[in-house]
Amino acid sequence: MPQSARKYKLVALGGTFDVLHAGHRHLLSEAFKLGDMVLIGVTSDRLVETLHKKHQLRPFSMRVRDLDRFLKTRHWSARARVTSLHEPYGPAAKRKKLRALIVSKGTLASGRRLNQLRRQNGLQPLDLIVVDLLNAADGKPISTTRIRNGEIDFQGRILKTHR
Repeated sequence: MPQSARKYKLVALGGTFDVLHAGHRHLLSEAFKLGDMVLIGVTSDRLVETLHKKHQLRPFSMRVRDLDRFLKTRHWSARARVTSLHEPYGPAAKRKKLRALIVSKGTLASGRRLNQLRRQNGLQPLDLIVVDLLNAADGKPISTTRIRNGEIDFQGRILKTHR
């Protein structure tokens, strides 16, 4: 069997993936460049309630459906495992074969806490791969909150001006 050119056999990332925007697509692209197989944790509806988001989120089934559709458009479905996150770290806390976690600067601290948990469980800490957030046209990060507020679209284009 030929050796893959990718750095890792298995990488993971997680999120709510409420509105699948350009920033999410960038994060997923980086994960698939690095990993033969990508474990994608999607926050369950119950876990979402504990996050105190400033906006409503779509139900888990709709978020996963849109993620699955995106994975199909990129021909990544066979290399992806989408799982429901019922607690913040999900399977990443226990998977022995997992070697890397894809994070942003905003989730790096959570990745470090996950590594502490893995060490306590006698597992190898993960390589934390920090992917820069994608900025909208105004130089501020693309986020679901900004999209829901009508500031930007899914691609990060400006929709209205703030005074």
